[in-house]
Amino acid sequence: MVTTESDDTTVAPAPVSLKGPLLRFRVLAYLTGVGLLGLTLAFVLKYAFDAPGMMGWIGVTHGGLYMVYLVVAVDLALKARWSIKGTVAVLLAGTIPFLSFVAERKVTQRVQAGKKL
Repeated sequence: MVTTESDDTTVAPAPVSLKGPLLRFRVLAYLTGVGLLGLTLAFVLKYAFDAPGMMGWIGVTHGGLYMVYLVVAVDLALKARWSIKGTVAVLLAGTIPFLSFVAERKVTQRVQAGKKL
C-alpha cells in the first residue's frame, strides 16, 4: 500500500495484467512442444533408419525455442506468483514430449481462474 504525504488515504497498487505474459507462454509452450516432437522424430529417423538429416537443424531449433520458453515461463511465474515447485514443473515440461501441451492447458486454466501453481 502506498500512502500520500498530503493525507492518510491509501492507494492500492495496480493489479498486474497476465494477459500478455500468458499469451507469450502459450505460444512458446506450443512451439516448444512441436519442436520437441520434431526432435523425437529426428532421433527415430537417425537411429532406426540411418537418416541423420533432420538432427542438425531441428536440435538447434528446439534448443533455441526451449531457452525462450524458459524465459517466458519464468516471467509468467514471477508475475503470477507461482510456487517454486510449480515453476520448476512447468519449466521441465518442455523436455518431455507432449507434456508442454498438457502444461500449457493447465497453466492457462489456472491463470484465467486466478489460481496459483
